[in-house]
Amino acid sequence: MPFRWSSLSLNRRLALLAIVLGAVAVFAGDPYGGTSTRVSAKELAVIVGSEVDHVSSGELADWIIQGRVDFRLLDLRNEEAFREYHIPQAELVPMEGLLDHGLQRNEKIVLYSDGGIHSAQAWFLLKAKGYNGVYILRGGLEEWKDAVLFPRLAPNATPQEAAQFERKAQVAKFFGGSVQTGNAPEATAQKVEMPKLAAPAPSAAVPSAGGTKKKKEGC
Repeated sequence: MPFRWSSLSLNRRLALLAIVLGAVAVFAGDPYGGTSTRVSAKELAVIVGSEVDHVSSGELADWIIQGRVDFRLLDLRNEEAFREYHIPQAELVPMEGLLDHGLQRNEKIVLYSDGGIHSAQAWFLLKAKGYNGVYILRGGLEEWKDAVLFPRLAPNATPQEAAQFERKAQVAKFFGGSVQTGNAPEATAQKVEMPKLAAPAPSAAVPSAGGTKKKKEGC
């Protein structure tokens, strides 16, 4: 059966990318810093595949709502896309300027792009340079839109699901988004108006984006 990149899940794509980038770094050196970089590609692939280095959209939303300042959120897209919309607290950091952005090796760093591939590349580069607290926003900006800004309640939702959706609706409102109803393909999050860029004020009154379960600090 021929190999199909499109048939792989995001995690498998990131794991494969980690292996490829690991081989490049070992044999070709670091194109950004000009020095040799040796890492374990197998270990990186395991980390990416198991998602221990991922932050969910719900977790990130909770951190922003709580007003946490113990992490840095880096947007790896271009300037035009960043101006159009970015997640509150995000800093625009092009890939070529990543190592010159004044990051500290003891910081918690969360990376995101539209999907996840550019985030994986940046994650690998920082990991290879000794930045241990680096994480990827799972699903990138696309999942942030679907899960936080424009959550959708299924027509056949159970009462429990409807109750949980009410919390999601409040979180969406906090970030300037809106709930979506029905399941028509033309009502996708990408086709609704994006929120204005004014950052929301932290509020303890907004319920957890991830539900009532208490999450551990960090990732």
